[in-house]
Amino acid sequence: MIPVIIAGIENQQTNFDYLMEELAELAYANGMQVVADIRQKLQKPVAATYLGKGKIQELYRIGQEKEAAVLLLNDELSPTQIRNLEKETSLDVLDRTELILEIFSSRARTKEAQLQVEIARLKYKLPRLRTSSHEKLDQQSSGGSLANRGAGETKLEINRRTIQKRIAQLSRELKNIDKEQEIKSSTRRESGLPSVALVGYTNSGKSTTMNGLLRFLNSPDSKEVMAKDMLFATLDTSIRKLHFKDNREFLLSDTVGFVSKLPHNLVKAFQSTLSEVKNADLLLHVVDISDEHSADMIKITTETLKQLGVENTPMIYAFNKADKTNGNYPVIEGLQLTYSARDEKSISALANLMKQVLFKNYKTHKYLIPFNQERYLEKINKLALVTETNYTEKGTVITAEISPTQEEYFSRFLTE
Repeated sequence: MIPVIIAGIENQQTNFDYLMEELAELAYANGMQVVADIRQKLQKPVAATYLGKGKIQELYRIGQEKEAAVLLLNDELSPTQIRNLEKETSLDVLDRTELILEIFSSRARTKEAQLQVEIARLKYKLPRLRTSSHEKLDQQSSGGSLANRGAGETKLEINRRTIQKRIAQLSRELKNIDKEQEIKSSTRRESGLPSVALVGYTNSGKSTTMNGLLRFLNSPDSKEVMAKDMLFATLDTSIRKLHFKDNREFLLSDTVGFVSKLPHNLVKAFQSTLSEVKNADLLLHVVDISDEHSADMIKITTETLKQLGVENTPMIYAFNKADKTNGNYPVIEGLQLTYSARDEKSISALANLMKQVLFKNYKTHKYLIPFNQERYLEKINKLALVTETNYTEKGTVITAEISPTQEEYFSRFLTE
């Protein structure tokens, strides 16, 4: 693993310790080993170097002693700050945003996720072209030639246009994939099946919860999703159809987790991937209740959902890892359940609560569908939970449990 130093500025942040712990976890997720943790109290970062002169000297000394290769900063830095820190510490410098982008880049598996991450990385890189370009200018201007300086600036403009064209090209490719995904999403919505989206902090247990529900509600050979004890173990949305024992069905999606200071370009880039969250009938907000910072995690997830325009969707707070706690839970308004994703009894309780919420507005009605209206007969059999079917001279009499939307659609055939 690559030896790295993490560093940050505490400027009256109430959750600073947590942010630094999380930075260390992000480093581990990127194949790095933290060999030192440097912190400084400042009202605001130093404009030219982020950290103060004394801390930079300390960083240089520790970097030499620990044979560190990289300096990770807890905030997003300017190109000038990065360049000056690299010069003063003799370390490669990554800020928090670039570190998260690197992790996302290495974890993206589907074409859609790869395009989204590359667009975000290029948008991050675009205003920072000056760093490398100025270095070239310095080399070219050793003789003091204005002509060489002009050549360097031209090179910078060429690089900028190249990146802008690449962003435009990738955006077009992503738009085409988004159209395909929207068709699939529309098809799922037209199926009439209610949908549940797992949301929450990265590594809170969303994938483990999904696998637990798959094992409990489906056959043993159901395809499970990858679950790993690491931040951002997976970025790609997974969707499965689940069946209750009474034949009621719903769709369950597992989405990318959230984290503190998630780069704005990443949130924007992943909006299409998170469309399952926006279109869900119910959100299952998974919280690692064993983590002492669970209240912060809830707050960050809630704020990120607001950025996505998701505020009024029904939600269950699913307090996971209850077996590892002492019973102290955050005070949250709303529907909630304490459980363990690896315990079948817990998963059973969670599944029952989800069922109550998903189907609470469903009603059972009897319909008479004439024989010349077969398309409606096919549709009600496809969309609703049919409990009884009889045939009469006037048509097919069906007793079915349906959603409020379906209730309005089939109201013309209502008999009781």
